[in-house]
Amino acid sequence: MADRITPEARSANMRRVRNRDTGPELRVRKLLHREGYRFRLQRTDLPGRPDIYLPKYKVAIFVHGCFWHGHEGCKRSKLPETRTEFWSNKIETNRARDVKATTLLQAAGVEVVTLWECQLKDDTTIMQQVVEATKRDNAKDGEATKAA
Repeated sequence: MADRITPEARSANMRRVRNRDTGPELRVRKLLHREGYRFRLQRTDLPGRPDIYLPKYKVAIFVHGCFWHGHEGCKRSKLPETRTEFWSNKIETNRARDVKATTLLQAAGVEVVTLWECQLKDDTTIMQQVVEATKRDNAKDGEATKAA
């Protein structure tokens, strides 16, 4: 099936896709702030430049779009019918970069939480993952655990 819009219009659409301050990322940030977590954004000194970093707990949070990062088993990660080889290579490169960043962060003692766009409908799901990651680090530090 051919694309419904011109290549120029498609290119303009793709240029407007942001890599920071996306809707899903803003949703997670608002929730974390409301729950009392304080964080830093886009730490360039950390591998993979995490979307959100909780310095107190040494937790890096990545908010991944299902399409862009190839979320397996998700209906949002379906490849387009045109230029499938290009998109397949692009998404595989993104996934390889994600694995490398996660490995480097974990080696540096940073807990990594990956939140997928399709999982962000429920605040409880988001907070379960964050609380689990922060409790582990809290227990190491001997601090009181944070309840969500």
